[in-house]
Amino acid sequence: MNRAFSLMLIVPALIVSIGVGSSRADELRATGDLGVVVERMTGSLLIVDQSERAAIGRVEGLGDLSHASVVFSPDQQYAFVFGRDGGLTKVDLLIGEIAGRVVQSGNAIGGAISDDGKLVAVSNYEPGGVRVFDASTLELVADIPTGSKTIGLVDAPGRRFVFTLWDLGETWIADFSSGMPQITKITGIGDRPYDALITADGRRYIAGLFGEDGLTALDLWEQQPTPERILAGYGRGEDALPVYKMPHLEGWALAGERFVLPAVGRHEVLWVDARTLEETGRTKTHGQPVFAVARPDGRQVWVNFAHPLNDTVQIIDTPSGEVVHSLKPGPAVLHMEFTPRGHEVWVSVRDAGRIDIYDTRTFEKTGEIAADSPSGIFFTARAHRTGL
Repeated sequence: MNRAFSLMLIVPALIVSIGVGSSRADELRATGDLGVVVERMTGSLLIVDQSERAAIGRVEGLGDLSHASVVFSPDQQYAFVFGRDGGLTKVDLLIGEIAGRVVQSGNAIGGAISDDGKLVAVSNYEPGGVRVFDASTLELVADIPTGSKTIGLVDAPGRRFVFTLWDLGETWIADFSSGMPQITKITGIGDRPYDALITADGRRYIAGLFGEDGLTALDLWEQQPTPERILAGYGRGEDALPVYKMPHLEGWALAGERFVLPAVGRHEVLWVDARTLEETGRTKTHGQPVFAVARPDGRQVWVNFAHPLNDTVQIIDTPSGEVVHSLKPGPAVLHMEFTPRGHEVWVSVRDAGRIDIYDTRTFEKTGEIAADSPSGIFFTARAHRTGL
């Protein structure tokens, strides 16, 4: 067969291939614009499209989602949902179906996905410890007993997971870079650590303490991280207020060169220098903060509050540290999620049964989506951020 004849055969084949692809273009959907909303009372997940400001599907049968969180595969096709009942559910966002599910404990409190996207870890209250699964098959890879409730589970660079023990006041680092985990145990974290965060660069891990005023920071760049107490006694000399809801520390934010942190049991947020970890100021707020979330550019911080003052959202200007605007979306504002570049924020209003969408520059409401008792909102852009 001569070359000219070969090309005559190849070219029509290419035309057919291109033609088929074009005819399917309207059926294809990318994943970068997608997200999910947890519908906590019905054990379902609402799949949403940011650009369309609309729900495009619902997945049911995910168990107890009364305290649920979500992470995403690197290709953004799969959402891994961690349920309170110990369920780990893998959801295919493109076809809107469950791709796998395992009930791996009696009571779970969140999870994380490794930086290479191959391992999914779940943090457990009952029986405690951390269990790690193959992200593709959901087969068990490792069982790490701790003898304690585990909290504050995050991913860290280098195929590592970091988590903290409520009962023992320790932080453990599980390093999977060489296969089965190598465990580093760090003692002296403090009295009853209840949640934790990791900075976006993967360097600092900060645990909040329920049993004492203050927090504990670890520098994960150190060979053997040493606990450093920060904001010790920030409520000293003041009457303690009842804590209606513990802040979620993954909602803590880096805004410019400062962290902004919800103060446990107090009507204020704390500002902390990100380099020295020293307090630089406080902002009085409407109620006890639950989430203090920075807009992606750090210019604003949006704050919601615990019951009974949970119908309000306040916006704080980062340079001045002052409240510049307040919104009242409705009863039981539970969560806020910014679009990746921060032009909009989505707000779950549980008792009104909807998601409200706001322009972050004008504070105008730009849309709403009906949802069944919505709580957490998670966009697929989280797939490319450490600790989320």
